[in-house]
Order: sequence, then structure tokens, then C-alpha cells
Amino acid sequence: MVDRIQKIVTKLPGMKSVTDVWKTADRSLGQGDAAFVADLAIALAGVYASDAGRIWQYRSVFDYLLRLLATTPGPGSVAQALRLVSSTEAADRKLDRYTASLLASSQPAEELAVAFTGHASEELRACLVHELVLRGVDVTESPGIAGWATSSHWRLHPLGWLPLALSELEGRPDLPIYSTRGGSHSMPYGPPANREVPRDDRAPVPPVEETTTEAVAEATGVAVTNWAEESNGRIEARVFDLAAPLGAESVPRTLLALGLKCLEGAGTKKAALSVAACPPEHPWRVLFAAASTGGAYNSGARGAYGRLAAWQSVAGLSGTAQGCLMEEVEARARACTWYAFGADTKWFERVAWDIGLVAISPERRRLAMLAATDTD
Repeated sequence: MVDRIQKIVTKLPGMKSVTDVWKTADRSLGQGDAAFVADLAIALAGVYASDAGRIWQYRSVFDYLLRLLATTPGPGSVAQALRLVSSTEAADRKLDRYTASLLASSQPAEELAVAFTGHASEELRACLVHELVLRGVDVTESPGIAGWATSSHWRLHPLGWLPLALSELEGRPDLPIYSTRGGSHSMPYGPPANREVPRDDRAPVPPVEETTTEAVAEATGVAVTNWAEESNGRIEARVFDLAAPLGAESVPRTLLALGLKCLEGAGTKKAALSVAACPPEHPWRVLFAAASTGGAYNSGARGAYGRLAAWQSVAGLSGTAQGCLMEEVEARARACTWYAFGADTKWFERVAWDIGLVAISPERRRLAMLAATDTD
């Protein structure tokens, strides 16, 4: 087996196609030899991981081997997937997040209990807990998982802020579907249908004062930061205080009067502004998709950290005080009035990844907005 692995490792960079390596792994796993698949991936990582950016063969084969183990049913496959990503050669926080998403989407919770006793980093365990929560698993009652998930030792972990059950606002999140050859996910961007607020040019626009700070803009835009840092995206996050309560009929005109970069040139027939009222479930769903699955050229933060980022952006938009519990953020979000907007301006790429969200505070004297766009 060692000679066979060494032969593949040596020849890999010169291969014009890697499908034969995939087939070799398929046959080995079909014969019950999951260890060979993990050993091959570990050997490849040991030689080529530092050059992954330029060796496409390595990226393709390593990803295939990990997907093969993580998505194939059976405790042997799970154990070897965990051994692979826990190895010194492959260990990486982003890989932990990815592996947790793969495993939770493909394996029953009882098969994943081994992650909490055997090979697995604390980061992978934390991510796996919340990937399971996103899929409706009651981790507090899952044998082998409950003890770790409900212990206090990991509460200082960033994901420890999140509850171990989905809230009503989160509902049933859109989650990716994986296979050995790839994956797919929904793209729920754009204004919701049939709730458009008509533009009334006679509606009053109250005097406004911008109160955006760097900290507030960063917190509000955290769910889409990956679009700008890892892809081709742009973000605009701003907050305004209103001198008088803002009526629903005044929202379109007020948005046009704020001097937003994303709406520069909007309001004409060629760049009509679309504003739609929406429940708080819509912005959470959009923000979760943006954070967890990423933009045009990246894969996002995956489910667990995507859930965290979505709530952080909701907190920023709704004006929830720092340090609050997630339940308090949800209550504040439900008390706000939400809108989704868009316009065919030069700022928006109008490809597939466009977000425009507005939150009006319960007293209707604070307006927060977040716009994001990305392109391939």
C-alpha cells in the first residue's frame, strides 16, 4: 500500500487528468479500505499542501478524497475522515469547518459521536455541534454528543454564544447538499415578491443625521465581509438617526435621499428603486446564505460560523446592544420593521449576488441599511 501511495504522490503534479486517482479511491473504499483513502490524502497533504495554490491536481484529489470519506455512509468512513483532517499534515481551521459541514450533511448523528471521543479538534467539534443544530438535531439528547455539547468548557468559544436549538426566526435554514463530485446550495437574494412598497413622491422625508461608525459598519456587514475580502464584492453599511418617526410610505423616498453609494442614479425609469416589506426571517435567511456559502469566488464560512455571522449582522442592523444574548437580538429584530431593496444602478453587479436590507427601529427613529454585491 505504501508503494502504491508513493507512486500516486510522485506522479500527481504531472497528471493531465486525476479521474483515475478518484477511481482508485472509489475501489478501495468499496472494498472496505477507508484507511487507504485517508492515508493517501495525508500523504498528499504532507508533500503538496504548501503549494496548493498552484497545484490544481492536489486540490482536486484531496477534496475528492475528503468528500468521499465524509459523504459515504458508515462508521469506518467517518473515523477515517476525522483521522485525515486531524493529521498534522492536513490540520487547518477552515478545513475543520468544511469537514463539519460535510459530515453533518451526510451522516446520522449517532455515527458522528466518535468525533467527540476520538480524532477531532475542539474547533471541529464546535462546528459539528452547530452544523447538526442547523439540521434540526437535538444535540442535547444525542448519545455521545450531548455531554460535550452541554459542557461549560467551550462556552468561551465564539460559537458558544449560539443556542443549541434553532429559533423560530431561523426556521429551516437553506443548507448545501454535498456529494463526492461537488455540492449545491440555494441563492435567496433579491427583494421578496408581492410586498413592494409603492413610491409616493408626496411622502414626507424627515431630516436625518448619519451616525455610522467604523465599528457599527463592521458589525453590520460581518455576514458579507467574505464577499469583499475573498471575492470581488462591495459592501455599504450605514446608520441614520431620524428627526421624526418614519412611515412606511416614506421609506422609498428616504432611501433615495440618504446619499447611498449603492443607490446613486436610482429613482429613474432606467434604474427604478424596488422596496419590499419583509418579515425578519427574510434578512436572516439572506445573511446566513451570504455568510455560510460565500460569493462568486469563495465558499463562505460554512454553516456554524455562517449562523454566527448572520446573527451578528442582524444585531448590527437592528441596533441591539453589544453583549446581549441571541434571544435578545431575536426579540429586537422582531420589533423592527424590515425592508429589502434593489435598483439597477452601476454599484450593483446584477449577476446573482445582490443584497439590500433596511431595518427601522421600533420607535421608527433609526434606519440601518446594508447593501452588498459580488460578481464572477
